Amino acid sequence: MSPFLGEFIGTALLLLLGDAVVANVVLKDTKGSGAGWVAISVGWGLAVFVAVFVVAAFSGAHINPAVTLGLALAGEFAWANVPTYLAAQFLGGAVGAFLVWLHYRDHFDATSDADAKLAVFCTGPAISNPVSNVISEIIATFVLVFAVLYIAEPEVGLGALDAVPVGLVVLVIGMCLGGTTGYAINPARDLSPRIMHAILPIAGKRDSDWGYAWIPVFGPITGGLLAGIAFMLLGS
Repeated sequence: MSPFLGEFIGTALLLLLGDAVVANVVLKDTKGSGAGWVAISVGWGLAVFVAVFVVAAFSGAHINPAVTLGLALAGEFAWANVPTYLAAQFLGGAVGAFLVWLHYRDHFDATSDADAKLAVFCTGPAISNPVSNVISEIIATFVLVFAVLYIAEPEVGLGALDAVPVGLVVLVIGMCLGGTTGYAINPARDLSPRIMHAILPIAGKRDSDWGYAWIPVFGPITGGLLAGIAFMLLGS
């Protein structure tokens, strides 16, 4: 498996499982309907575990543009490979989101709440305040990428044995820092599914909230780069 294919498959798995746990909680007439935030946080943490475990040996399992950029800035990943990784991540995120819609299509049709349908695909703030929202994404992504930098093997990225600690990092971010914005902490996790929400034939959907869409892209990228700078200053 090439690194491109590894990142594509890993990000597709991440979004398939991560967005699916949201669908299972917020859509009508699912077995998990109403399970709540804890189920969503645990589901996302386990989604990261699965994605990292499957593709770590092939690509280092970045599965997140913020991680790729943070590793590159810290000197732990070649800048020449960044465009390939980013392309694979955004494409994989779109495919994963499409599969969630395909899997839960009947439940999308049964759900009248257009906000819930959007929430399956992308994040939104609990309290809308662009400055606070972007700060939340920066802080949460800094924690993720800073932790990954100390977990990852030099010049390799995440190995299969690192799947558990990275999954736990995402879980604790969700439980502790996720209540403000839904903790995108990954531009491919938010932008690619948001595009899929816009183009898929989802009955009764609302707009895709493009006015907010820059925050879960700018915030995670900034947080990832700041983590890379902090890692360089502090050293390993």
